[in-house]
Amino acid sequence: MPDAKLNDPTTENARLDRVLSPILAYGARHYGEAITQYAHAVQCARLAQEHGCAPAMIAAALLHDVGQFIDDAGNKAEQDGSDGLHEETGAAFLSPDFGPEVTEPVRLHVGAKRYLCAVEEGYRAGLSTASELSLQLQGGPLAGDAIAAFESEPFFADALLLRRFDDAAKRTDWAVPPLETYRPLLAALLLPAPA
Repeated sequence: MPDAKLNDPTTENARLDRVLSPILAYGARHYGEAITQYAHAVQCARLAQEHGCAPAMIAAALLHDVGQFIDDAGNKAEQDGSDGLHEETGAAFLSPDFGPEVTEPVRLHVGAKRYLCAVEEGYRAGLSTASELSLQLQGGPLAGDAIAAFESEPFFADALLLRRFDDAAKRTDWAVPPLETYRPLLAALLLPAPA
């Protein structure tokens, strides 16, 4: 008789499989960048580790673009010139399993790009071609009251830090630990399973 726990969607392994499966299934895509989305994810996580970040920030760095793979959001900019809102989709996808210390930086990382374009001289000039295209579709740099509103977000500093990792994690010559090495870190951050 098969073990019922193996098919139980509330088990730790099943929950982690659900979270990681989009990256494993679609991570070979590039979405206009020189590296794959899989490489981008693990590079982001490695940058967060090297920076001495808390586990939640490492998880946010690893998972920040998971929304790209839901409803093909990652192809929206190049294929039909629209914003796939991957930050919102990704945060919603992660919210059953992780708390706001993971999901909020994910939700805010696009806003962080828009914020930095507005307030930091030279930041926009350093964006990749794909990031510049998505910036235009995401509403461009923040302006007026939107800047102060973004600064008042509880996870403002984490979102900016995640954005820095996001921008830097596009190296074609950097081998970093694979996705599976982050399972224990992610497992330790899982919310209690639903009853």
